[in-house]
Amino acid sequence: MTLTVRVISPDKTVWDAEAEEVILPSTTGQLGILSGHAPLLTALDTGVMRVRANKNQDWQAIALLGGFAEIEENEVTILVNGAERGNAIDLEEARTAYNQAQTKLNQVTAGDRQAQIQATQAFKRARARFQAAGGLV
Repeated sequence: MTLTVRVISPDKTVWDAEAEEVILPSTTGQLGILSGHAPLLTALDTGVMRVRANKNQDWQAIALLGGFAEIEENEVTILVNGAERGNAIDLEEARTAYNQAQTKLNQVTAGDRQAQIQATQAFKRARARFQAAGGLV
């Protein structure tokens, strides 16, 4: 038995296919989904979602920029603020953005809370894109 998985961002549907397994970046940690999973509604953090269509195929990575996932009757519906398939991300561009975001995060002063929040969010986005592209394991 398989799962029907849909990843929907405001501007496009990023993934709409059958899958055997899904790993989601929930706000409480990684969440694995197999067929027969109990109904669930969960918040998603900025991170990498992994999908495997069948046991003979490799995992596909998708960078998610926060949102929600609903699991019900072997259907996984993921509504996100933004998403990008890993195979569509330029690895070197993602590496550069990751390094720049990490440097900026390290330079933010402890007293500037707004700048700290913005730098942390930018770092999480850059890290998710770099991981999805295959740069970080």
